[in-house]
Amino acid sequence: MEWRGRRGSDNIEDRRGTGMTRSAGVGGIGVVAVVLIALFFGYDLTPLLNGGGGGTLIQDNSEGGELTAEDKAAGEFVSVTLADTEDIWNKIFREQLSMQYHAPTLVLFKGATQSPCGGASGATGPFYCPIDKKVYLDTAFFTTMDRELGAGGDFASAYVVAHEVGHHVQDELGILGKTTEIRQQVGGAQANAISVRVELQADCLAGIWAKQVQEQFGSIEQGDYQEALNAAARIGDDTLQRNAGRYPMPESFTHGTSEQRMRWFATGLESGNIADCDTFSVPNP
Repeated sequence: MEWRGRRGSDNIEDRRGTGMTRSAGVGGIGVVAVVLIALFFGYDLTPLLNGGGGGTLIQDNSEGGELTAEDKAAGEFVSVTLADTEDIWNKIFREQLSMQYHAPTLVLFKGATQSPCGGASGATGPFYCPIDKKVYLDTAFFTTMDRELGAGGDFASAYVVAHEVGHHVQDELGILGKTTEIRQQVGGAQANAISVRVELQADCLAGIWAKQVQEQFGSIEQGDYQEALNAAARIGDDTLQRNAGRYPMPESFTHGTSEQRMRWFATGLESGNIADCDTFSVPNP
């Protein structure tokens, strides 16, 4: 993905390098448990975070201080990727929906921070908070994807941003609020099944973004789409559970299988139409 020298977004809230972080309040769950949950169910733990939770402001010199060259480059990359989502969704909302798109803010943090949806840390991974309409991201997660999940490449990282922005698109369309309300009412495996459809739709919306990146900016390089598809495969619930030494349990899936995630990303990539990302009307998404 050719991103250097291109427009960056103004909707970046950079909390890195302050020397202050917040302890991640995750409802009393220990860090090790949160990491295991992240490995089992995917990096986006928004359903767990929506319950809120406090955090204590602490001094953490190991996470604060001056940003490294790698930190700065990652921040610039995310800024350009976010700018692309702004241009793309502005155009799509106008042309396909006759609506105005309101772009989200993306919070960059290092180590841990706090959101209205609860604590954000490297353990929880990137997530979208519908309360303040912000995406929370520690760019160290890109390194985790590469080294631990086998999902390296700049377009794989861009797919992560696009997926979370996809949740904001769902929020803009009223989908996220309705599905969250239903999930809270039914609970258990039914709630997980709805969550899977929400996540697969976000993958499809990320596919639409990927298609428009090339059509609007011509910035796609050879192998980029494959990087995104590989990332989708690596973070499927069945693959994550299997790699963690567990037998895949479909009733516990919250994001979808590797096959589903790849297929819905490809659907958006091939179609480019929001209407084709309706994961809720099909019997088996």
